[in-house]
Amino acid sequence: MTRPERLSQERELTLLRRLKSRDQVALAELYDLLSPWVLGLVFRILQDAAEAEEVLSDVFVQVWDRIDQHDARRGPLVPWVLSIARNRALDALRRRRRWWRKAERWERARSAETGDQEPAPDPAEAAVPGWPVHQEVHRALAALPEEQRRVVLLAHFEGLTHSEIARRTGLPLGTVKTRLRMAHAKLAEALSDLKDWMA
Repeated sequence: MTRPERLSQERELTLLRRLKSRDQVALAELYDLLSPWVLGLVFRILQDAAEAEEVLSDVFVQVWDRIDQHDARRGPLVPWVLSIARNRALDALRRRRRWWRKAERWERARSAETGDQEPAPDPAEAAVPGWPVHQEVHRALAALPEEQRRVVLLAHFEGLTHSEIARRTGLPLGTVKTRLRMAHAKLAEALSDLKDWMA
């Protein structure tokens, strides 16, 4: 893959000015220009195509939300976007690693309590680290009302802040907080055996 197109200073300043004036067409142009290289960078870090696609979307949401923070005098636009992509990918990687560590601890604790007397899982499932905890969490999430499940996924699986969720969904910030609070209470009860899942 070739390197991202080098923007002329004039074109970059024009694009930046349009972005700061909240021109969504300019954002679409930036996406068309940079998304292949953003996706390539993110995939090299995560090695997971589906997760990389999710992070790609988050990157351009963050670019849109933070464009006023970019100062053209401190550096070009393209490296700034790629630095956001790298940071979002590394955040996703850290969340994934924390998840598997917690899953492994929970499985060891459950095995000690049960004496490994439970039926053996399907071999394909057993090959996936953290599979039992994966099942437990997805059952609990599936039991949530759709509006609560959506904000939980955005907060805990995409790593968005409450304000970012409000912007993504168009909901008032107070509604986002209320739905998360209600969802957390239900998940805490459903996942009481996974004591550190919400930590």
